[in-house]
Amino acid sequence: MTMASGMLWRIWDIAREVLGDNVYERYAQSARRRGENPLPPKEFYLAQLQQKYSRPSRCC
Repeated sequence: MTMASGMLWRIWDIAREVLGDNVYERYAQSARRRGENPLPPKEFYLAQLQQKYSRPSRCC
């Protein structure tokens, strides 16, 4: 891998981290380290949405 392509992959990883695109991968790695089976991606995202929208919002 050239230095330029390595730098592009690093920028890509940083962008995914900032935008929250790698949340499932981080969750799955953490669950495996604890010896648990991670939820499938679809169930994980549904649980995230449920958690996010189940709390009262002070907006409007």
